[in-house]
Amino acid sequence: MTDTSPAFGLPYIMPSQAQKHVTRNEALRLLDAVVQLSVETPPATTPPAIAETGQRYVIASGATGEWAGHDNEIAVRDGDAWFFVAPKSGWRADVVVTGDQLRFDGSAWSSTAPLLQHLPELGVNTTADSMNRLAVASPATLLTNEGAGHQLKVNKAAATDTASLLFETGWSGRAEMGTTGSDDFAIKVSMDGTTWREALTIDADNGALRTPSGQTYFNDVFILDDSAYAFEIPWSNPARILMWLAVNITGHHFLFSITGSMGGAQNFAEMFMNPPGKLNFYNGPLTGTTGTDGAVNLSIENDNGIRRMYIENRLGTNRLFTMATLGK
Repeated sequence: MTDTSPAFGLPYIMPSQAQKHVTRNEALRLLDAVVQLSVETPPATTPPAIAETGQRYVIASGATGEWAGHDNEIAVRDGDAWFFVAPKSGWRADVVVTGDQLRFDGSAWSSTAPLLQHLPELGVNTTADSMNRLAVASPATLLTNEGAGHQLKVNKAAATDTASLLFETGWSGRAEMGTTGSDDFAIKVSMDGTTWREALTIDADNGALRTPSGQTYFNDVFILDDSAYAFEIPWSNPARILMWLAVNITGHHFLFSITGSMGGAQNFAEMFMNPPGKLNFYNGPLTGTTGTDGAVNLSIENDNGIRRMYIENRLGTNRLFTMATLGK
């Protein structure tokens, strides 16, 4: 019969042994050290400055100080001193401060957490699939720096592919920004997830800025003589708009600003007019014959919160008007 148990190496009380309590207490001491093994920190080489009785630590390779020569052993604080237990292959220890679990393979301790490399799919609080291989369900997702800057990279294989951020409501697309189908950067929106309108495009070659959907409001408008064209004002209120208005008559072009809370003629300010006296500003709706004859007349109407701008053609013939704006 051996003097110790085969698994933990606990000392046996031998027949006719004197001072049996010494052997018994040593066995209890070893059991107290390794049963339900938890250690305070990940493996370390240096003893902590302050340790309480009963606290345990896994000693990493290259230990110093009081732990020197005890690499990979378990250090247990007992009063003012340390005692050490040599682990056996397969022993596990829970790390109190991180919740990680360590395993001893016979030569070194290592984390049992799975290696998060080359995973086919990963779902955090939800289920990933073959399209959404990384899926996260949470109130927020945090990507932060580690002391300097931080970049979020979206890479595509070819210029004709898509690299974008898509914003959805009820799994139906409502806004998208990125390089979609080309290397030009674009922002587009949709009311139904099917019909999309580009609000902004930046040319990859020269940085030129375009607002394609501006044509929804500012375009070529054909206005009959002695009639008016009206549209709901799309810009902000108060406004800060610079507008260019041209007529298909040689030398007829006008530059003016529209600022302030939309209400009437007071919002307009003349900057350049050619010919002089051919552009007039009014309040309220224009009917086609409201303003000065032989000129172009503009007005702003505020109808119970619905703001409209009117263009009245009193030039004597049917004309094409072109509008372009800068501002908001």
